[in-house]
Amino acid sequence: MASSTTISVKDLSIGYPGKHSVKTVTEGISDTLQSGELTCLLGENGAGKSTLLRTLAGFQPPVKGEIAILGKPLNSYSNKDLARVISVVLTERTVLQNMTVEELVGLGRTPYTGFWGTLSETDVQKVDEALEMVGITALKHRQIQTLSDGERQKVMIAKALAQETPIIFLDEPTAFLDYPSKVEILKLLHRLSREQNKTIFISTHDLELALQIADRLWLMGKGRGVVTGPPQQLIEDGTLESYLCLPGISTVTKTN
Repeated sequence: MASSTTISVKDLSIGYPGKHSVKTVTEGISDTLQSGELTCLLGENGAGKSTLLRTLAGFQPPVKGEIAILGKPLNSYSNKDLARVISVVLTERTVLQNMTVEELVGLGRTPYTGFWGTLSETDVQKVDEALEMVGITALKHRQIQTLSDGERQKVMIAKALAQETPIIFLDEPTAFLDYPSKVEILKLLHRLSREQNKTIFISTHDLELALQIADRLWLMGKGRGVVTGPPQQLIEDGTLESYLCLPGISTVTKTN
């Protein structure tokens, strides 16, 4: 499939409300993200990765600058329309009880089901397709609380796929996982970006794995703004090396 620009940011400044004024975290971000590509956001703790994700997802307004989603200003979308364009998977562990995998993935159909949330035959089909894409059809009837952390993360990815959005944001999707599960999840996301022509944008601390699977990197540092580019380019021009010493960006240590 031919790639196309799905997200465009121009001279973007991000921040959050302080006691008396808005606290700017970083500024001057300009770049585009494409369909069929996976982009990794790396940065030291406190650099503003979550703030950037929340801003791009429309959860909080930018301090200044422009964000366009599929060629339209982000602030022109209604909440309902935005939910059909961007799906978000957050860091927190899923703590739901007495809900099956199928039921949780079905919540991804909420933008299409109306007030009562009743799944139509088409919705059920989309849920089944999402489970198959992620390779967890066999877990369909399992209770969420019986799953491993890696399996739960796959369920959340399937839920995002069931939402049928061209853009998926994930905040630290490998945060609670062991090394083999980290590798499996990131390879899964890379495959889905290609096969489903999705724009997938993730924040992560796992530099080693990001270098292996990312099409593009966004590097954040406190007071240093955001530098973007293909991994190879950032390695060759020395930019990546200058960020390696920042706390919060680390290689992955394999554990048994």
